[in-house]
Amino acid sequence: MVSKKMPPRRQRIWEFLKEFYSENGIPPTVRDIQSACEISSTSVVDYNLEKLAQAGYINRRPDVARGIEILDQEGQPVSNAPRVQIVGAIAAGSPIPVWSTEGSASSEEFDTVEISPDLQRRHGKLFGLAIKGTSMIDALIDDGDVVIVKPANNADNGEMVVAWLKEEEEATLKKFYAEGDRVRLQPANSTMEPIHCSADNVEVRGKVVYVIRNLG
Repeated sequence: MVSKKMPPRRQRIWEFLKEFYSENGIPPTVRDIQSACEISSTSVVDYNLEKLAQAGYINRRPDVARGIEILDQEGQPVSNAPRVQIVGAIAAGSPIPVWSTEGSASSEEFDTVEISPDLQRRHGKLFGLAIKGTSMIDALIDDGDVVIVKPANNADNGEMVVAWLKEEEEATLKKFYAEGDRVRLQPANSTMEPIHCSADNVEVRGKVVYVIRNLG
């Protein structure tokens, strides 16, 4: 990147690009820039973006929506999106032995996924789990997807939870329903039966707040 003094309008566009990306985790559109910087036409925005690209501040990808990449000092795209760890697998089917979100393992042992800054702002600490099975397929969660989970120890009826079965020492992803002294863990798959168990045997470990689909 070549650092030099810019014309005021271009400086304003550059500052807006960085601010928008920091707050949203994605670049703005040309019309976002036009509106925020009070510019008369998109062609003026486009001209100044080309100048920023020539100076090494950004890269433009015309084949991609919102295809403005902010570059670092080495000319590499900057990623502002927060990342969460995929701490293990969770059963969307028969319960399986659970991962642990705590312990001595180093973060290098886990994969991570990007999430939007807004998701982290709304929910705080989050973790990811890879889905094994198809019991939540009617809720658009399939084998190989990743669910983003907010740690929690209680849930309302109908919420999708990470449930820990204490006696079995296993975990499963299901919809939670408290029914007196019993709990029903309901799959979202018409071919599968719910899990009924004593309320004393179930711990809620988290609630699903987002799903990352595996399109591979």
